Amino acid sequence: MPAFPVRAPRYLAPSQVAELLSIGVDEVIALVQEGRLRGAQLGSPPRWRVEESSLDGYLAEESENSRRMALWRQSQTASFPEVWGTSSAHGT
Repeated sequence: MPAFPVRAPRYLAPSQVAELLSIGVDEVIALVQEGRLRGAQLGSPPRWRVEESSLDGYLAEESENSRRMALWRQSQTASFPEVWGTSSAHGT
């Protein structure tokens, strides 16, 4: 017998996920269909459910994308002397 009980994944309704992420229910379903959130249609009649643990991965991915975009914007606003220095090796 395992030392720790195995927990079944917890599933949330798309409306719950939408509220947590401040987006629309249609956007939640689209994220599941794109594979960015793990989910499935469960029950009879089938209704979308999103695996709660997949939210952490999605939020980490979005945070990393935001960080990269911020760095890219900073690089676009930097002047060449700030980026390359003033050495003659770079043609200045």
